[in-house]
Amino acid sequence: MLPLGDQNPTRRTPFVNYFLLFANVAAFVWQYLLIAAGGEAWVVPGYGLVPTRFVADPLGEAFTILTSMFMHGGFGHLAGNMLYLYIFGDNVEDAMGHFRYLAFYLLCGIGAGLAQVAMGPDSTIPMVGASGAIAGTLGGYMVLYPRAPITLLNPVPLLWLFFGLFIVLPAWLVIGMWFIWNLLSGVGQLGMADAGGVAFFAHVGGFLAGMALVRRMVVRRIERGRWSGWRPPPRADSPWGSRSPRSYR
Repeated sequence: MLPLGDQNPTRRTPFVNYFLLFANVAAFVWQYLLIAAGGEAWVVPGYGLVPTRFVADPLGEAFTILTSMFMHGGFGHLAGNMLYLYIFGDNVEDAMGHFRYLAFYLLCGIGAGLAQVAMGPDSTIPMVGASGAIAGTLGGYMVLYPRAPITLLNPVPLLWLFFGLFIVLPAWLVIGMWFIWNLLSGVGQLGMADAGGVAFFAHVGGFLAGMALVRRMVVRRIERGRWSGWRPPPRADSPWGSRSPRSYR
């Protein structure tokens, strides 16, 4: 299910989240300009996180944990990650403050990279993407705002007749299903070091890092429009609910 927004207003402008969105897009453009100029053989292998290289030379390859966090495998990969970061990142930043949120994001990305290396140390495939750091943001969001209403696109056309094009579910259910899917998918990939595809254990590692770190770094929590039982908060005419200032990220 594709998330479209949340009903969880913030009180401060999420400057760091905006910066992270910009930095990821800028790195994606830079990456593909270099590839188009003939750098296909070295850009992703050189700046992506390659588990075998990292295991052989942790100090020399440490920089790739950070560089890989701002690279992506394609426009769809980038777009999906940025959508999740846009929706969930601003509330975590609002609860932590700007500098703590930046540290939290980077630490989750580092945890994600180390988890992927630990689960596949013999892999020679470069890992790229902000997914691990964003997974940490999801873990932090679920701890802080488990009952925040999340609006999703209904993926089953037949169910549009009963529930409409948009459905609203609590954050704990939306993010919890996302985590379980990634965990099961990761377990299914065990023993397939060079299979490629999605780095599921980076998602799992980043998510668990976010859950572990968030309460140590939070300054304040603001949760409005809470889900109550199985009844979402009142909706306005818009399918995304009440349009209070900066309610949807």
